[in-house]
Amino acid sequence: MGVTVKRVYEHPEPADGYRILVDRVWPRGVSKEHAAVELWLKEVGPSTELRKWFGHDPERYDEFAERYRAELANSDAMRELTDAVSQHDTVTLVYSAKDEQHNQAVVLQQLLS
Repeated sequence: MGVTVKRVYEHPEPADGYRILVDRVWPRGVSKEHAAVELWLKEVGPSTELRKWFGHDPERYDEFAERYRAELANSDAMRELTDAVSQHDTVTLVYSAKDEQHNQAVVLQQLLS
């Protein structure tokens, strides 16, 4: 079972497997057809407060990841994500952030590994 991450703006491919959008807000300028997601788990995304505090500042990433993991602890959304991942051989966590190394999908991928 593999979990990968990919920007929603990249072209969907069959190798992506089961695609799960992990953003709390629908990505700007992306149609549902182009996103090609089977599941949108908005509640698994970071809280609005945490997202605004982080501001995609790489220097805040470690603390963001720590706070985000705390938000996910005992979360129904995280349980739902774990269940969805366990039902598919290949899962791609789809996100909209420009930074491909410092975002919530990377944190989720690490938690699911």
